Amino acid sequence: MARNLDAKCRQCRREGEKLFLKGEKCFTDKCAVERRSYAPGQHGQKSGQRLSNYGQQLRAKLKLRRTYGVLERQFRKVYAEAERRKGQTGENMLALLEARLDTVAYRMGFGASRAEARQVVRHNGVLVNGRRVNIPSFSLRPGDVVELSERARNQLRSKAAIEAAEGRGFPEWLQVDAKAAKGTFKAYPQRSELPATFNEGLVVELYSR
Repeated sequence: MARNLDAKCRQCRREGEKLFLKGEKCFTDKCAVERRSYAPGQHGQKSGQRLSNYGQQLRAKLKLRRTYGVLERQFRKVYAEAERRKGQTGENMLALLEARLDTVAYRMGFGASRAEARQVVRHNGVLVNGRRVNIPSFSLRPGDVVELSERARNQLRSKAAIEAAEGRGFPEWLQVDAKAAKGTFKAYPQRSELPATFNEGLVVELYSR
């Protein structure tokens, strides 16, 4: 199975901001972006480089791909589905990315990072409407109930991740019972509820070339 093996902290530094790929480390002073805010590599500290329009579009796409941990083929499928739906393609794309099972599991605190939440899903640790689903890209619909299996719920790592997520607060589009390790995907998130640093418009321009 193909996956991105690039170092997580290098990905954040390349985008110039925290993508929260390393779990709790991202919330401490050990975060690589806090210590070295410039891009990695020999020429990372050079400034003043202006990107072309295509370069800006590519950076916007890579930021989304790295944040949600999806490869190019998966990302194109999400974009194609967003384009088919009514409404603005860019906003639809972000909503679909947030509706992925691994992302919802991460938002609910079932993993300290998206990668960890994806692992929990793959290892049969998540139930959707009472049935085991081990496909990270599974797309949830409003009203779906997501919960940890009993085995996953009793793991110390899961308990710590849920406690940390509860301390930071859960998104408005999710209803979460932290004690029961269970939650409901209430609705697709609105654009105003997602990071303003995402520039989905540039991604739409890139795929519309």
